[in-house]
Amino acid sequence: MWFGNKIFITCVLAFLLFDGLYCCQLSDRYRFVLEEAPYTRLCSTKNILTVNGEFPGPTIRVNAGDQITVDVYNKGKYNVTIHWHGVNQLRYPWSDGPEYITQCPIQPGGKFSQKLILSTEEGTIWWHAHSDWTRATVYGAIFVYPKPGTTYPFPQPDAEVPIILGGWWKRDIMAVYEQFLATGGAPNQSDAFTINGQPGDLYPCSKSETFKLNVDQGKTYLLRMVNADVNNILFFAIAGHPITVVGADGSYTKPLTRDYIAIAPGQTLDALLHTNQQPDHYYMAARAYFTAINVDFDRTTTTAIVQYNGNYTASPSLSLPYLPNYNDTSASFNFSSSLRGLASEDHPVNVPKNVTTQLITTVSVNTLPCIPNDTCQGPNGTRFSASMNNISFILPSIDILQAYYGHIKGVYGDHFPKYPPYIFNFTAEYLPLILEIPKLGTEVYILDYNSTVEIVFQGTNLVAGIDHPMHLHGHSFYVVGLGQGNFDPEKDPLGYNLVDPPYRNTVTVPKNGWSTIRFKADNPGVWFMHCHLDRHLTWGMDMVFIVRDGDQWDERMLPPPPDMPPC
Repeated sequence: MWFGNKIFITCVLAFLLFDGLYCCQLSDRYRFVLEEAPYTRLCSTKNILTVNGEFPGPTIRVNAGDQITVDVYNKGKYNVTIHWHGVNQLRYPWSDGPEYITQCPIQPGGKFSQKLILSTEEGTIWWHAHSDWTRATVYGAIFVYPKPGTTYPFPQPDAEVPIILGGWWKRDIMAVYEQFLATGGAPNQSDAFTINGQPGDLYPCSKSETFKLNVDQGKTYLLRMVNADVNNILFFAIAGHPITVVGADGSYTKPLTRDYIAIAPGQTLDALLHTNQQPDHYYMAARAYFTAINVDFDRTTTTAIVQYNGNYTASPSLSLPYLPNYNDTSASFNFSSSLRGLASEDHPVNVPKNVTTQLITTVSVNTLPCIPNDTCQGPNGTRFSASMNNISFILPSIDILQAYYGHIKGVYGDHFPKYPPYIFNFTAEYLPLILEIPKLGTEVYILDYNSTVEIVFQGTNLVAGIDHPMHLHGHSFYVVGLGQGNFDPEKDPLGYNLVDPPYRNTVTVPKNGWSTIRFKADNPGVWFMHCHLDRHLTWGMDMVFIVRDGDQWDERMLPPPPDMPPC
């Protein structure tokens, strides 16, 4: 069984698989060395950027409320940053990681000691590179266990296992990225999806390395799931075995049993697998959910095998589990909208009821005119772009956090609009081409400390309507509403779930639909918000919140560490 490795300070992990107990001396310091390493997939070998030579990277294990330090050494060829996705980093944005938002990148040969401050997170979250597209191979899981003396809000599983979904390109990912930037078109699609770094039986030269989960009949396994793919929402299922979701994005949920799940890039799920079938071999599989029209995508299917222990004759051939069709919007929407927060005495739901700040923002794919004498591969000879409220975000030359903390003028503006600058039928089949062109800017929105915020994300059909997984750094939020079509400010709030909404950090805005989130801005600092489809992030579907300090000493941003990477 693959669990990832503890590093630098030894973690003694004794998993007593059949008693459902573990004893772990958790490390408070990790050593991450970014370095190139050769990996063979799909019949060819190439160098990829890794952490400690591992792909996927090492698993971090912590208890809720812990503080740890990760010493990051960049021995690779490119500038890199690391983001701790789902760690809210209370009062300490300095280690959050997105390049030119909270830090300048760690240059080759450089080092940065990043402090992780956990608070209410519990369950599975993850870490990944947050510069260019280096996260294609630089990622790993974070297991956040209950505080000592407390337990899971579900029966203790017999074992746990990471199930990390990713992608693989035969080409060097930076070459894919640079071509994507140069042409202005859509990026080349991945050649395979992966489960724990392996493509699986259905790809060439891959069968012998297919990931296998060895299980005993009659046990319960906690699957700690991450979608680390760069550009695709994925459907996932296990043949003959429904799975029960008990957590999402580092927060517990009411148990939800389904034959399949939908998981977007950036999202995590905790799910229980009950091995209650006849001993045999069973496929687990994942493939893309993709709804854009006339846009190429990776249509392949990755597999792994649930392999029962014992003496039996395995079936000569394995059947794939049911997975919804690639463009089954209803299947994705129905799963996402069925999740509910646990709302128990130990894990209460505290939805802000009195909203003091409301934003409504469009999330759109756009186009920009081609540079004169250039050749662009976007629609009708344009360059692809993307925006929030018609502003396509431009990264500054120094990070916004440094500019905010040091009162440096001219790095960003503070005029991100509260509402769409143009009101139109956002989801109409045909829209005027003039609406496709966004403004360019580096705009933030400033929030007062402890303000209660509601954001309505409105998808549009500009260029190509598609789902958008929107991720907020520094805060988790309640997903109080999801819907199809144009948001109706009079009717739709009447259907908000203010009783037991899920508490997440990444919400999927359905194709040509809307999602509403609420949170309390109680974490001072600079916090990125963006689409977690990296092509959209690169095109500019991003913005930044600055949360002001509060009045009390424990409501103010902590000072920077002495080793911030230079710009």
